[in-house]
Amino acid sequence: MLQRVLMYNEPCSGRLVTLGEQRKVRSMLSGILENGSPKSSAVVVPNGATVDYSQLIEEVERVAGLLSAAGAKPGTPASIVLGNTLEYLVTFLAVTRMGGIAAPLNPAYTAKEFRFYMEDCGSRLAVLSPDASAARKAAGDLGITVLEATSADRGTIIIKQNETDLTKSRDTTSPTSSDVALFLHTSGTTSRPKGVPLTHDNLLASLTNIRDTYQLTPDDVSMIVMPLFHVHGLLGAALATLSSGGTVVIPPRFTASGFWPVQRATRATWYSAVPTIHKILLDRADDDDAPSKSFRFIRSCSSPLSTAIFTNLEERFNAPVLEAYGMTEASHQMSSNPLPPSKRVPGTVGPGTGVQIAIMDEGGILVNEGVKAEVVIQGPNVMHCYNNNPTANAEAFTKGWFRTGDQGVLDKNGYLTLTGRLKELVNRGGEKISPIEVEDAIMLHPAVSEVVCFAMPDTKYGEVVHAAVVLNDKCDEHTIRVFCGERLAEFKVPDRVHLTDNLPRTATGKVQRRHVAAKFSAVG
Repeated sequence: MLQRVLMYNEPCSGRLVTLGEQRKVRSMLSGILENGSPKSSAVVVPNGATVDYSQLIEEVERVAGLLSAAGAKPGTPASIVLGNTLEYLVTFLAVTRMGGIAAPLNPAYTAKEFRFYMEDCGSRLAVLSPDASAARKAAGDLGITVLEATSADRGTIIIKQNETDLTKSRDTTSPTSSDVALFLHTSGTTSRPKGVPLTHDNLLASLTNIRDTYQLTPDDVSMIVMPLFHVHGLLGAALATLSSGGTVVIPPRFTASGFWPVQRATRATWYSAVPTIHKILLDRADDDDAPSKSFRFIRSCSSPLSTAIFTNLEERFNAPVLEAYGMTEASHQMSSNPLPPSKRVPGTVGPGTGVQIAIMDEGGILVNEGVKAEVVIQGPNVMHCYNNNPTANAEAFTKGWFRTGDQGVLDKNGYLTLTGRLKELVNRGGEKISPIEVEDAIMLHPAVSEVVCFAMPDTKYGEVVHAAVVLNDKCDEHTIRVFCGERLAEFKVPDRVHLTDNLPRTATGKVQRRHVAAKFSAVG
C-alpha cells in the first residue's frame, strides 16, 4: 500500500481564503488553474464543450467533493481509466485536489493487467468510462468502488455509481506539497513494473521547467495528440499549458485526417508527440493540404527523433523542432533543445531544463564531457523512491543521483546525446514495453519451451517487439500471437514470433537479448 508523506488538513468550507492560504493552494497541483484568466478558454473539446478557467476550477472543486462523499480518501490511490476527454482532466485534478492519489491507466489494458496495476498501487476507487468493461471487471474482482464519469454538453462532469448520478458532496482536505499526487508504473527489464509515486512538489517543479523551456504564455494553444494517461501528454503538453494560463485542445484521439482541421479551427500554437506521429503528419502533409506555417514550435519526446524527420519537419512546417528527453521517474522532462535564438542541435536532446544532468561510470564516478556512460540526474522533479521496492531503489540511486539506465554523452555546452539504453525496454512509439512481461505471457502456452523477447528496429514505431520461441509441441506463429493478445494489450504483442530449435547462448550458457536480436535481425 502506498504511504503518504504527511497528513492533510485545512478542510475546504467555501469561505474566502487569505493570502497565506492562497500560497498553499498554489503549492498543490490543482492550484495551477489559478494562473489562468477566469474567462479565458482553458479546455476546448472539438465538436464539444469549451470551458473557461473559472468553470474548470468550479468543476474540479465540485467533482472533488463528489468523490470524497463517494468514499475517496486522502492518501489513497484512485485508478482512472478514461480516454482523452474533459472528464479525464477534471477527474485527475479533482482526485489530487481532495488529497487522493491519481493513478491513471491505459484503457487498452486487459482485465488481468488492470488487476495487477490496481492491486499493486492499493487502489480503493476506480473512475471509469462507460465502455471500460475490462477495468470494471478487474475492479469488481478486487472489491474496488467503481464510479463512472461522463460529460454533458456544456462541460459539466457527471459522476455515477450504479447508474445513479452522484449529488452528495463532502468538504475536501488540502494536500501539502510533499504529499503524493500521482502514481504511475514504469516497466522494468528484469522485474515486474515498478511503482513511481510523484509528489505535488515533483509535478509542479516539472511543469515550471517545461513552461520556462518553451516560454509558454496565456496566448499559447496546445493540441493534445498523446494519451493523457502518460506523463508526456499529461505533464508535457496538457498541464504545462494550463499552468501558463493557455488553452488545451483535446481531440478524443489522434487522427491524421482530423489533425489540420482542428489546428486551423483552434489556431493551436504547438503540439508535442513521438516521432511516429510526426512522420505520419509529414507523409500526409501535402495530401491533407497542411499549412506551410502554423506552429510557434513543435516538440518531440519519448523516442529518438531521426535527423531526417527533424529536418523535414522544420522545412515543411517552418517551425523550430525541439527534441526533449523525459521519463516517468523525473515527472517527465529532463532536457530539451531550446527555442531560437538559442542553438538547437539535431541528434541531441539538448541541455538540462531545471535538472542537473551528468554522466556516471559503473563505479559511481562522474566522468568528463565527451565520455560515454550512464546518464544520471538530480532535481526537485525527480521521484524520491520507487514504491515498496528497496532493491530497485538501491540500484537506481547513487550518491544522490538517479541512474536513468540510458547511455549518453555530454558535449562542452552541456547538450546531451543519447547513445543507447542500458535497460532493455522496447520503445514502441513511446510505449515502453518490458520484454520480461511479454515472455511471461508467452511462456503460459503449453507448446512453448523457451522464449526471449527483444527490440527490433521499425520504420514506423522506432522499435517493435519480436520473440524467439523454442517449441516442445506443434504450434505456429499466429497461434502464439493470438494467445499473447488474449493476455496483454495489443501494443505489447510481438510483431514477429521466430520459431527456432535453439537460442544463442554465451560460453557460460546464458541467453542475452542482444545476441538473440542480432541472430534474428540477420535472418529477417
